[in-house]
Amino acid sequence: MTRIGLAANESLRSNIRTYLESQRQAQTRFLAELVKVPSDNPPGDCARHAERAAELLEELGFLVERHRVPETLVRSNGMISVTNLIVRRRFGDGPIVALNAHGDVVPPGEGWTRDPYGATVMEGWMYGRGAAVSKSDFATYAFALRALEISGAPLAGTVELHFTYDEEAGGEIGPKWLLDQGLTKPDYAFAAGFSYAVVTAHNGCLHLEATVHGRSAHAAVPYTGVDALEAANHVLAQLYEWRRSLRDRISAIPGIGSPQLTVGLISGGINTNVVPDRITFRLDRRMIPEEDPGAVEQELRDLIAKAALAYPQAHVEVRRIVLAEPLRPLPGTARLAQMLCGHASDVIGEPVSSKGVPLYTDARHYAAAGVPIVLFGAGPRTIEEANAHRADERLPLPDLFKATEVVTLTLVDLLRA
Repeated sequence: MTRIGLAANESLRSNIRTYLESQRQAQTRFLAELVKVPSDNPPGDCARHAERAAELLEELGFLVERHRVPETLVRSNGMISVTNLIVRRRFGDGPIVALNAHGDVVPPGEGWTRDPYGATVMEGWMYGRGAAVSKSDFATYAFALRALEISGAPLAGTVELHFTYDEEAGGEIGPKWLLDQGLTKPDYAFAAGFSYAVVTAHNGCLHLEATVHGRSAHAAVPYTGVDALEAANHVLAQLYEWRRSLRDRISAIPGIGSPQLTVGLISGGINTNVVPDRITFRLDRRMIPEEDPGAVEQELRDLIAKAALAYPQAHVEVRRIVLAEPLRPLPGTARLAQMLCGHASDVIGEPVSSKGVPLYTDARHYAAAGVPIVLFGAGPRTIEEANAHRADERLPLPDLFKATEVVTLTLVDLLRA
């Protein structure tokens, strides 16, 4: 036997696979129903989707807790409505394992060749916003729990499904809110991911907003004003020049690469014939796990302040918009990754290993609470192949079925009595 624990038992594995094969049509319908209900964020009016998800989970026989986030808190996080869902299934005394996926999605945008809310299936792929990121893992985790229930394996512990609704806005009123409210205290956690790697680390993210203040003047006499755009242009040029140095800072974790800097938004000016008195830009700084977020922020603030000295009549204000910590492995992470990699390699039929990714996710909130967490779920090899966050997002349904089996077998190992 090559598998550790009870999941090595071929009869048990066969029973789980047979059950999941019998549920493939139901699992596909379950995901399709989730895709058909919009949950775009922004605007972040997600309560309707949460209610539909709860109904579907109840149809599977689960008791669903609906945790509505107070409206004032929701609004302060730039959303309209958030209801987070928890399903708890206790199999006896033992560790609590949380499975987290988010139901909010980025808006469809343009360029779709299929209905973004149609859940169309063509040649084994389901198309639709959220089909891959990450409504798919509502289906992965829910049906893995159902398979666990019918497996007959002697288990000890609890599985919780955490289906949350603010990942696209930062996760502060999704997983973090559940943890801060004391609604859950897991020992381990899985978060939504793809099927061909187990993610144990990811980048952090810092968003800063810089506002360059000048003084307006008529365009006929521009020298009587202070051109905020000219000053901002110099600051930006210095930032872009410094950005090149980030190439030399390479993470030791495979899959992470180097830090990144992007200026994604810029606005300002009054009219074409007026010297601009204010220019605002926002930047995105991706931090590798080895970096200290406080030091990263201070470095950027110092760079901006130094560049602004070239225009002493202008002044610059900088404020933080977002600070998302990198995900770093904790004690216990390696055990989760080893189990998942082993089962994924067996089920998928090719080597699956652990790595890092350069994006950032809600998983960091569990890690910040001391919960070992990895990312694994349904999806192809890359976000590009899934068209994640762009037109014609899609999921290969065979990967959904394989990921569900992998998660089920890993849960058996974690909860073996």
